[in-house]
Amino acid sequence: MHKPLLTIGPVQTPLAYIAQRWTPSPRTLRRAALSAVVMSVVIIVTGGAVRLTGSGLGCDTWPKCTDDSLFATPEQGLHGAIEFGNRMLTYVLSAAVGWAIIAVRAVKPRRRGLSRIAWSQFWIVMANAVVGGITVFAGLNPWTVAGHFLLANALLTVTTITWVRTHEGDGVPRPRVPRPVRKLSWAIIAASGVLIVLGTSVTGSGKHAGDNSKVPRMPWDWVDAAHIHAVAAWVVCALAVAMWLVLRVVDAPDDTRARARDLLLVLLLQGAVGYVQYFTHVPEILVGLHMLGSALMWIAVLRLALSLREREEPETAVPSRPGGALSSV
Repeated sequence: MHKPLLTIGPVQTPLAYIAQRWTPSPRTLRRAALSAVVMSVVIIVTGGAVRLTGSGLGCDTWPKCTDDSLFATPEQGLHGAIEFGNRMLTYVLSAAVGWAIIAVRAVKPRRRGLSRIAWSQFWIVMANAVVGGITVFAGLNPWTVAGHFLLANALLTVTTITWVRTHEGDGVPRPRVPRPVRKLSWAIIAASGVLIVLGTSVTGSGKHAGDNSKVPRMPWDWVDAAHIHAVAAWVVCALAVAMWLVLRVVDAPDDTRARARDLLLVLLLQGAVGYVQYFTHVPEILVGLHMLGSALMWIAVLRLALSLREREEPETAVPSRPGGALSSV
């Protein structure tokens, strides 16, 4: 008589295990995605604070703070505490991104496209951690500092798209405005991207090197870079005004027109801060506000572009009851 063969069932990943036993409500899903957006903005602003306080080399190595200590030491003073604190915020950012990934994976029915977008957040965080380490080893080389900032904006891009997509379904996108209007939105995205890149040329050649020691700067005058940056800002403003007017002419949906209005308001405030900081010799507090405005502007640009199309609303499931049973809506 043959003994029965023992078989091993399929091995579940931790995410699959959670998804089998829990379904987030639409509100929980959206809050999880929004938390990643908020932390993306926070890490941009606090990274700027590290630079503006001259704390970029407060921890002089990576991933440790010193050769002998993972944490900042009393000898490193306030600069070490600021730099180490910003590094610790990376763990909070990672937690927010992880929470968004878990919530997206647990949605019923499963949204594979949205899961891929959410997972890209994780890889960008990991890549930027490596670039941050290279920046420290390179002694705050302005080109690696700029790359560090631009990768942070790439993360903000993906977290914002994920957040917007949690309010939609996964159907084929349907346009809500004529094609020329959608092309105008792409022009705004391109011009805004150029504006952000040019902003790194201003800080990379300007006064705030990120450390009190002699740090190399980009090889041009920061005033000239600021003038070019301002021209790009006026181009974005002109395109945003054109979009606001065109959306009224084509009788676009109210929420889309609201997104265009939001963008104009952010640009108005950002422009005011930019000019004030220029004429007051770029004080640290205004530079920090300008970095916050840059992040808010980019979110507004993306939300406007994404509001020009719509997708079918997703089917939802009610959160699981104890024991893993699901109730249908």
